Amino acid sequence: MADDFRTTEVGGRYAQALFDLADETGALDAVRGDLASLKAAWLESADLRRLAKSPVISADDQGKGLSAIADKAKFHATTKRFLGLLAQNGRAGDLPSVITGFEARYAKKAGVVAAEVVSALPLSAAQTKSIQTALRTALGRDPELTARVDPSILGGLKVKVGSKLFDASLKTKLDQMTFALKRA
Repeated sequence: MADDFRTTEVGGRYAQALFDLADETGALDAVRGDLASLKAAWLESADLRRLAKSPVISADDQGKGLSAIADKAKFHATTKRFLGLLAQNGRAGDLPSVITGFEARYAKKAGVVAAEVVSALPLSAAQTKSIQTALRTALGRDPELTARVDPSILGGLKVKVGSKLFDASLKTKLDQMTFALKRA
């Protein structure tokens, strides 16, 4: 699921088109909010992933499904039209890549530093604030923080800022110990 959010060449082209259109129409922030909602829905809903990725669901039906989601969520008209175009072109499965590409373009234009924190359990408000403060000190500006829960890391944290990953997860430490023991 989270691995779906890698930039691909096709997703990058669609992201650029959506970004340019949203920028020209003054809808950047609205479209960005819509895409953040779609990203959360993608991660939470197996039905949405199935709708977008299934080869047996026609592009027309994918378009209808995405349009219904956009209507229910009261998405901006630009986002709604774009989702229809994406489905019509048989690219609904590229939605995560488009979202990632759009986020990168927005961050570059707005000078936003995005940080993703992965933890084994949900973070408390105090923990989130502490991480935010530490990142602000390290980066020299406020990062836009997103948190994700991944029980497979067992404990600790993974923090990704741009292309840099700080991995202090228990799973990684155990893997490193296992590797060191095998070499001994």
